[in-house]
Order: sequence, then C-alpha cells, then structure tokens
Amino acid sequence: MSGQNSHPFADSRKTAAVVVTHNRPEELKGSLDIVNRQTHLPSWLIVVDNGDDPAVRAHVEGLAGPNAPEIHYIGSKTNLGGAGGFALGMLTALTLGADWIWCADDDGRPEGPEVLETLLDAAYRHQLAEVSPVVCDIANPDRLAFPLRRGVTWRRNRSELLADGVDSVDASNEILPGIASLFNGALFAAKALERLGVPDYRLFIRGDEVEFHRRLVRSGLPFGTCLTTAYLHPSGSEEFKPILGGKMHTQYPSDDFKRYFTYRNRGYLMSQPGMRKLLPQEYARFAWFFLVQKRDVKGFTNWLSLHRRGRNENFERFQPNQ
Repeated sequence: MSGQNSHPFADSRKTAAVVVTHNRPEELKGSLDIVNRQTHLPSWLIVVDNGDDPAVRAHVEGLAGPNAPEIHYIGSKTNLGGAGGFALGMLTALTLGADWIWCADDDGRPEGPEVLETLLDAAYRHQLAEVSPVVCDIANPDRLAFPLRRGVTWRRNRSELLADGVDSVDASNEILPGIASLFNGALFAAKALERLGVPDYRLFIRGDEVEFHRRLVRSGLPFGTCLTTAYLHPSGSEEFKPILGGKMHTQYPSDDFKRYFTYRNRGYLMSQPGMRKLLPQEYARFAWFFLVQKRDVKGFTNWLSLHRRGRNENFERFQPNQ
C-alpha cells in the first residue's frame, strides 16, 4: 500500500467499535443505532455492559445480521467503570485482530453516519496514531460538550476551535494537533496501544481519559482532533466553575460520588510525570475556589484529603460519608 492508503500503524482499515455501558439502555440504543449505520461499517461491535443486564444483551445480540458488524456482548458482573470497560473492550478488539479501535460511550453518539469514515480518512491523510472528533453538546451541537482551553482562552463553541482569523475548515487546517477528547468517539490505531497500554482500571471513572491523554502526549505519537466531524455528548460544562472573573476554571461535580473520584484521581494524576508542573496551579485554583469564592473550609479540607489519597495511590472505591 502507498499514499493515503498506507499507515505506519495499520495494515488495513478493519475497525472494532467499543461501547461501554452501565444502566442506560435507552441511551445505549440511540448510540448503537448510529454506530451500526456508519458508511464505514466496523468489522466488530464490542459492547461491555457493566450492568450485566439481560435486556441489554438481548438488544445488542439482536443487532446481528448480514449487513451488521460481528457482535460481541460482554456482560460484567463487576462494575469495571469506564476505565476498566474500555480496557477490556480494547483488549478484546486486539484479540480479534482489529487495526483500529473506535471508542464510544452509552450516553453519546456520532453526529451522523460518516463520522468513522471521516476519522479514518483524516488518520491516513495526516498519519495520526489517534484522532478524535469534536465533542459537542447533544442538546446544542454548535456548543462544545466540555470547554476547551487554547492558550489562555477558553473556547465553548465549535466555531471557536478554528485559529483566529480563519473562517472555514479545509484539508490544511482540519486537524487540531496535540488536542483530543478521549473515549468520546476517539479512534486509535491498535498498534499504538503497544506504546500506550490500555486505560487504568484503578481510576474507575473520572480522570481516566486525562491520564490516557498524558500517556499519549509523552509517547510522542501524532494525534489530534478532526474539526470536520463531531461526537454528541451531554454537556459537562456545568461542572467547570469560573474563578478570577472567568480567567481560570476549576471543577466541582454535582455530588459526593463524582467529587470523590474526580478529586482523588486528580491527586494521582498530578503526581505523574508530565503533570507535576501543574501541581502549584492546582493548589492555587482549588484553594481560591473553596476558601475565597465558596468560603467552604470543610470542602477544601475534603479536597485535600481526596487529593492525598490519590497521591498515595489509595484506590479504594467510594463509600458514603467518606
């Protein structure tokens, strides 16, 4: 193979779609409906069900047919979380011989039937080991599901991802290099996982994609976001609270369960190579948010405790009143 049909990390375009789900059957059906109608149809559809729900199994296995991917339903009696679910799904894809692994969540979906084909074409044209779509708000696709910072400016709209002064996307500027939202529609060359590994099961939820992004950056592999396609996902912007008049943001999830994993896992992340330089900023931002903006000493003390757990690699699961 030569030209745009060759790739340093793939011998073919055989793709496995990996979807992780847990107790969201209706959202999962919407996701799988779009995944199953891609113009580049995956060779395999792997669904890891952390709820081990017989109804989900029946629906997934019912998708099998002559014009459908080969179906692999994996019901887990243990909730592996997003991290463990994607790790198991990726390893399954490798055992099947996939050259590409396309990741999706149960509460999001590709914006249309050409997303996978667009990502694959972009990966070959730009020789990328990983390429992500833009992750947009499912309720308002013109807005980003998660705010993205470029330099010192936070971007919240899809149109703001273009460089200043650029009005349209073409082949020369379709990739935002070195930036990617992982697992929400992200496409990985399977061979790249030899250098990246698979997501860390210990993180369970929250921060597993950040930790994987850290590995991707440190690997030196080429990656980026393709601006010509999108993945739709419920907005997570409400968790990011502005501080210092909007010049910076900090994360404050809506409940104790999410805050536990978010802050504990951030403690672990900030102790890892490639992230330690951000630690002073981390302390400054959260101290300002809790002590100055919220005047919540108990909240700051809890944040410190969870951060310390992460640094000490204490990965016990959440217990109420922790």
